[in-house]
Amino acid sequence: MGSILSRALAALVALGFAASPAAAQTDDYPRRAITLIVPFAAGGPTDVISRIISDYMSRSLGQSIVIENTLGAGGTTASTRAARATPDGYTIEMGHMGTHAASVALYPNLAYKPDVDFAPIGLVAGTPVLILAKKDFPPNDLKAFVTYVKGNVATLNMAHAGVGSVSFTTCLLLNSILGVKPTSVPFNGTGPALTALIAGQVDYMCDQIVNVVQQVQAGQIKGYAIGTPERSPALPNVPTSREAGLPEFQAQAWNALFAPKDTPQPIVDKLTGALDKALDDEQTRKRLLELGSVLPGKAERGQQALAALVRREIDRWTPIIKAANPTD
Repeated sequence: MGSILSRALAALVALGFAASPAAAQTDDYPRRAITLIVPFAAGGPTDVISRIISDYMSRSLGQSIVIENTLGAGGTTASTRAARATPDGYTIEMGHMGTHAASVALYPNLAYKPDVDFAPIGLVAGTPVLILAKKDFPPNDLKAFVTYVKGNVATLNMAHAGVGSVSFTTCLLLNSILGVKPTSVPFNGTGPALTALIAGQVDYMCDQIVNVVQQVQAGQIKGYAIGTPERSPALPNVPTSREAGLPEFQAQAWNALFAPKDTPQPIVDKLTGALDKALDDEQTRKRLLELGSVLPGKAERGQQALAALVRREIDRWTPIIKAANPTD
């Protein structure tokens, strides 16, 4: 009996020593820079929000957060890389409605499951979507826009940031409501698509407010409506879609942080805590609100709230996308 007890104690001691390095890695996380994968080009809305929030989080965590813009396939290339990354907290992703909801219906062979292959860190911001057009587009209000697009669709083109992006999915919703299929022009990110719109190279697009406040205010592009129940304080002169006569167009994207699944819970908790502090920081909030972001309240933050949001958004966008039957 004594020898059996001795062997059991020895085994427990050995397990303790074996576990201690992993525990130490968790306790002193982070010990080096963290890579934040952004699924779209620099200058786009997801990129801008990522840089604002990571600026505060890096100071809170005591290590730099390096932005890595990974383009392709409407953000799913980046998300696939993030899902397959080593689950040690040193590679995370700024996902959004396109990569973690619409992608399920748009990509039948999607290499990851948004609601399974990630550890949710937390919701960062909601981003209302606007219906936009080049500055010399003939219609001056949304009702005229609807009539004009329906009557001239054969000669019109719509810009987007790639199949699966927020700009693609929300304009897919718009076109479905209008019953039109304009020529679709993809770009490697919302930033390049917006640049083309400003230059008058494309006719219209749907884009997140964080990318277009200055351009709409300056008259570089037209903003016809915002797809939320209330107007945005950042663009108070742009009516809601309901006010403008197209209540069916309700579109608000979101950005959120994710880690690969199996990332140790203490590390995910530390990242969630750093994000929460960032969202409470007055200067960070000011920068996000000036862009037109909608910041989550305490009840909307955290890991469980984000996991529930992802499931709801998959359920919402899957039938919309399948009904539209996109062929791009």
